[in-house]
Amino acid sequence: MSNQTSQPAKAAPREPLAPIRVGPFGKRASAEEEERRAREEKIRDLLPDEEEDPIGKAYDGRLLGRLLTYLRPYHGRTLVALVLMAISSLLSVAGPWIIGRAIDGGIRAGSLDQLRYWTALFVAAAVFEWITNRGRIALMAYVGTKIVADLRSELFRHLHKLSLSFHNNYSVGRLMSRLISDVGVLQDFVTWSITGLARSGFVLLGIAVVMLAMNWRLALVTFAVVPLMILLTNYWRKHVRSAYRATRTRLSLINGYLNESISGIRVTQSFTREAVNYQHFRDLNRSYFDANVQATTLTAIFFPGVDFIGSLATALVVGVGGWLALGDLLTAGTLVAFVLYVDRFFEPIRELAQRYNTFQATMTGCERIFYLLDQRPEIEDRPGAGTLPPIRGAVEFDGVDFYYKPDEPVLRGVTLAARPGERIALVGETGAGKSTVIRLVSRFFDVTGGAVRIDGHDVREVTQASLRSQLGIVLQDPFLFKGTIADNIRYGKLDASDAEVEAAAAAVGAHDFVAGLPAGYQTDVGENGVNLSGGQRQLISFARALLANPRILILDEATSSVDTTTEKIIEQGVARLMQGRTSFVIAHRLSTIVQADKIVVMDRGQVVEEGRHEELLAQRGRYYNLYTMQWAAQMEPELRAN
Repeated sequence: MSNQTSQPAKAAPREPLAPIRVGPFGKRASAEEEERRAREEKIRDLLPDEEEDPIGKAYDGRLLGRLLTYLRPYHGRTLVALVLMAISSLLSVAGPWIIGRAIDGGIRAGSLDQLRYWTALFVAAAVFEWITNRGRIALMAYVGTKIVADLRSELFRHLHKLSLSFHNNYSVGRLMSRLISDVGVLQDFVTWSITGLARSGFVLLGIAVVMLAMNWRLALVTFAVVPLMILLTNYWRKHVRSAYRATRTRLSLINGYLNESISGIRVTQSFTREAVNYQHFRDLNRSYFDANVQATTLTAIFFPGVDFIGSLATALVVGVGGWLALGDLLTAGTLVAFVLYVDRFFEPIRELAQRYNTFQATMTGCERIFYLLDQRPEIEDRPGAGTLPPIRGAVEFDGVDFYYKPDEPVLRGVTLAARPGERIALVGETGAGKSTVIRLVSRFFDVTGGAVRIDGHDVREVTQASLRSQLGIVLQDPFLFKGTIADNIRYGKLDASDAEVEAAAAAVGAHDFVAGLPAGYQTDVGENGVNLSGGQRQLISFARALLANPRILILDEATSSVDTTTEKIIEQGVARLMQGRTSFVIAHRLSTIVQADKIVVMDRGQVVEEGRHEELLAQRGRYYNLYTMQWAAQMEPELRAN
């Protein structure tokens, strides 16, 4: 698979949108057609590229074979379901023959015993067909649900193993679509299509064989309409793929826009964008309507067409069969059986046509899912990687180079060292490489050149789990998981007691506001902490990091999202958090890092200055300029007020 960090290929120019025919037989008034074209033009840039949302093959043996490997743990149930399918199919095929025998052997012969016998046999066959069908569906529903659960769990585990570069380049919406929509399509395929398609083919073949055995002349009359069915089915196959693809892509646009609009409702109302947003949603909704009209128009052509061909075949059988019966070349029972068989002959064809779109969607879903499963993490534990022992916290950057993309260096020859318990502040303008430094410490990326060592251990030679379990990271935008405050503080140490949770919160200054909430530590934070303020979420993230007791602490502009008052509240908590730990701090406000043991000034991926606050000010270099400019900006409002 291609490397996610490589330069993306230039997108091919979009082809003009294919017209969506709407209304009865694809016609509408010209004014409405122009309006529809205008809507399509508005949303054309929102539609996915063919590469991102391919129509897919109607059949791909490689993908199907790989999907069927997930059946192996349940091969016993699947085999039983196939046996039940064969039995129910035979009983279904036998039904009309039994009716024919009842007419000829019972009614025409005037034998009440024969009539009772064949009637009882027909009822028994119908009951056993119902039982075997029920058993088959129940078994395959279980198998389909289990396969989906297994596949979704495998996808979830795999996504957690993939490197940050993958997640940076793959949208959350597309991942959710793979985990929910595409996997759901596979469930429908396994539950209904595997045995359903086999049953349809089995019944179709069985009916053809029985009809030929009963009367080959009448069978050939029935088969005379098959070319018409082939033409109609081929027309359906060619057009239904693009029609259903159009409905799926437009529905995904509606879902995405709904999610975005609801999430950003505050911004929408603040800028009075309600009317504009409604008009855009209306365009999307009408486009989805037009696409659905085309799909239903095709359905309205195909399935009534199948019924008409079936009626035509019935008429031919009745006409020719009646003529044969008048000449004593055919019995009445056989004629009735043929009429029933003609009706059942076209049922499997309808079933196969209905499952065609599901089968095609399954191939597309398989391709997308297996593409994700085939993605390999860029950062993997090396063969024989050891476990990082409990560390003291000495960190060394030895001539580190790093590139996200070839010929675009992010870090160049970075060399710095942090002693155990030392506080290192990283400062510099945006894009200087500060965040990259801390990502290399955490081994979210591997160095291009040089080495990063912790207590003398190259981070590439130890397992990621043993490394990151001894690190604590607090980000600028803290992420809280849905649940209680206590659950979020306990996230990095699941066995922590309530007393330990409260002690960690108290140490960083979070206990007072938590205790003031009606439910205290059992307060539900909501999705991503929506029920709390930004400062409160940050305090909880500090408590979470403290409770995990890391040996190396990373604060990535962790106080930039809180106000000055809240910042003063957590200053003591931060000092408590960093005490005895090696700390790397990226700070937006330089006033917060004046007490750092070492300030590292970066510019364009290089270390240009290094020292304590007073030493760097005395040098009157890059740090001096940054600090004085920020101090002047902070003092300007006060000077104007005076």
